[in-house]
Amino acid sequence: MSTLDTRLSQSPLSHSLHASRFSRQEMIREVNSKTGRPLIIYMSWGPPIEVSDVLGFGDLLHNTKDSPVDLLLQSPGGDIDAAEKIVNLCRSRSSAFRVIVAESAKSAATLIALASDEIIMSDTSELGPIDPQITITTPQGQTIRRPAQSFLDGLETIKKLVDEDGELSPAYYPLLSNLDPALLDYCDKSIRRAQQFAKKWLERSQLKGDSAKAAETAERLADNQQWLSHGAVIDSDEAKALGLNVKHLDHDDSLWQHIWRLYCRYSTDAQTEGYEKIFESSDISLQK
Repeated sequence: MSTLDTRLSQSPLSHSLHASRFSRQEMIREVNSKTGRPLIIYMSWGPPIEVSDVLGFGDLLHNTKDSPVDLLLQSPGGDIDAAEKIVNLCRSRSSAFRVIVAESAKSAATLIALASDEIIMSDTSELGPIDPQITITTPQGQTIRRPAQSFLDGLETIKKLVDEDGELSPAYYPLLSNLDPALLDYCDKSIRRAQQFAKKWLERSQLKGDSAKAAETAERLADNQQWLSHGAVIDSDEAKALGLNVKHLDHDDSLWQHIWRLYCRYSTDAQTEGYEKIFESSDISLQK
């Protein structure tokens, strides 16, 4: 159906009430026409990737069986298990799976990108480390997030001080109160889970068959001694250096201009219309 026909099929009131959505979907169809494959959108500017997102992806992928699919992905990260369910869905309902990162796909969103056949990036794009973040409640009642590795490193630091001094300073008692065995075990397993995910899907996709390289890349992406910050920027050059299959599009590339305009439209609509998460395609739109 042409753009003109699509507009004529909408009643005047419906088109007025949902003009921004219809406009975005016209832009999606323009991208589809340039790539020859359907584009689906998952964008979040705050809420994490969670299990309930699988329902949205199920709708987006309802009619894509045996077709190559592009996913425009924007997310700060979230639940690793939910990310893997999304990957399983995307890979089972497409003949080829490509991820486009216009601005930021971090943590668990980076893991989704690792499971694609190719990642499209440009100068504005960034991936991030896959070191898990653990949420705890401090003795003062504050909820904070810290890298899982930091809890393990903190314990090793205390052990080293005890070995050197022969005793533990009372100053470290509050820290030890937050380092119960169950938490430490959870931190260790979370780190191994993230690396396991990355290795498994890299070996199946971008580093197909190269188990050693997949393991090395997964370990490097999870190494908070290399990145130091969970928000560290991994741009297209760094991603390529890690061995990822990245296609860099210049800012003035025609396809990238369409992608960037579409991303900017989502960002401004999210602010003006008040949604924090959206699933969209040329004919489906779900918002949270």
